[in-house]
Amino acid sequence: MTARVGVVTFPGSLDDRDAMRAVRIAGAEPVPLWHAEADLKGVDAVVLPGGFSYGDYLRCGAIARFAPVMGELVPAARSGALPVLGICNGFQILCESRLLPGALTRNRSLHFVNRPQRLRVESGATAWTARYTPGEEITVVLKSGEGRYTADAATLDALEASGRVVVRYSGGAPNGSDRDIAGVANEHGNVVGLMPHPEHAVEALTGPSEDGLGFFTSVLAHLAGSVPVGAD
Repeated sequence: MTARVGVVTFPGSLDDRDAMRAVRIAGAEPVPLWHAEADLKGVDAVVLPGGFSYGDYLRCGAIARFAPVMGELVPAARSGALPVLGICNGFQILCESRLLPGALTRNRSLHFVNRPQRLRVESGATAWTARYTPGEEITVVLKSGEGRYTADAATLDALEASGRVVVRYSGGAPNGSDRDIAGVANEHGNVVGLMPHPEHAVEALTGPSEDGLGFFTSVLAHLAGSVPVGAD
């Protein structure tokens, strides 16, 4: 049976169509989910896409965390049952929802960064990175103004010790993220948030590479039961 991956659209979402296209290219059925509906439609996994949910008022993701669709998503994700990928604004929403630790703040340069970005995969032990090898370098797209990941030292140490740093910026973080962190996972490995955009790197014609497709094929392998999930 074809896996069904939901993609949530919030007011201000920009990359929901791109995420659905990536899901389709990976071989799954993309299912559009509307922010105001408290129904995940029985999907097998969920992507929270990039953009400016609710205009990024208050803080990025601060309003989206209260959207009706999050009412079912948060407990299912927290339990480890539902794979969730948050990309850019979706990462911010996951942090605001306390599904992931830390916060995303203004880039250190105070400028919007838009560029192909080299990443180093640190963990293949998540539902979204199982098709990668730790240490592998990939090129995707980074486009954000509030992409600087930050957390207190104890939290950062705990993430490092438990293998929950998923990807780092190769050659240094262009936004000033603590310890060059570009993405992290929860303790179950089913929830992953990252600032760069893998959905913009799923085929050579439209992106800098096809390297981002592995995030979407990884979750399909996880759903099929062919890869384990847990900290390295």
